[in-house]
Amino acid sequence: MNELIRFPHLGWEFYVGKGITLGNFTIAYYGIVIAVGMLLAMWMAQREAKRTGQDPDHYTDLSFIAIFFGILGARIYYVIFEWDYYSNHLMDIVNLRKGGLAIYGGIILGVIAVLIYTRIKHLNPWLVLDTVLLVVPIGQILGRWGNFFNREAYGTYTDSLLAMQIPVSEAQVVTSELMEHSVTIFGEAFIQVHPTFLYESVWNLGVFLLLMLYRKHRKAYGEITALYLIGYGLGRTWIEGLRMDSLMLGNTGIRVSQALSIALVLAGIIIFLARRHYCATIQTEEKRGSSESASMGAKIASKDVDSIAESIVAEQVESEGKGE
Repeated sequence: MNELIRFPHLGWEFYVGKGITLGNFTIAYYGIVIAVGMLLAMWMAQREAKRTGQDPDHYTDLSFIAIFFGILGARIYYVIFEWDYYSNHLMDIVNLRKGGLAIYGGIILGVIAVLIYTRIKHLNPWLVLDTVLLVVPIGQILGRWGNFFNREAYGTYTDSLLAMQIPVSEAQVVTSELMEHSVTIFGEAFIQVHPTFLYESVWNLGVFLLLMLYRKHRKAYGEITALYLIGYGLGRTWIEGLRMDSLMLGNTGIRVSQALSIALVLAGIIIFLARRHYCATIQTEEKRGSSESASMGAKIASKDVDSIAESIVAEQVESEGKGE
């Protein structure tokens, strides 16, 4: 019964395990969906590279680099803010099958790795970031379903249409409010919560579609990057406020991910405006250069006409002089 997950107002019930067991080894669904998301994102990045005239091989290399440093960053970030637990369970730091990846840590270290790669390979960093961040939402859309299988990253109590019920025995965070609204099904207590993993998965789908629609209207490299930061940051700011398991900044009561989300939105706005200004400046300089070239050409042409006229007059004078 502890494998049951219910959406009571929709009439949906799912019996969901946490992984596939092969002998004494279990492959967690959490890891499977993340791997599938990464592979799909890699494939999409290569397609986008071909479309924009880039070398797809760069994105094969970048995918493995970004995946490695993304997972490393996500884990380090999570461990840092849960150090009270991990300081007493050091071996659990490398055990990813239980979850414990914070997306912002992955984005931060992943982006740093990408920027270092572009510098080594002498690539346009804004174009590469645009290509990478265009497909990152694909991994996030699928990756959030790992939280579904792990019964984690859910929100506070709700009785809305999308309310989700999970067994108390499987829940990672249980509060007195949740227990007050718990229900008993077949003799087992269930809590009812916001399925925030679902909210974020759907939100990221919207961000991905927005970026895909906008990419053909991009006026400067870096705009896709900016829109991703704004779009994801806005959604995460809202969704993080619903979650029960937020990482906190010490004892301040400030949710780390909300603070970072707001910072991402502001950074995205600044980047978008800066890249638009850069594009406008370049276009102005090109127009000025074209205008100056045309003016110079006209002056040269005028001088050539004057020179030709002077030559004709000189020849006529010379001819008349010979005739006399």
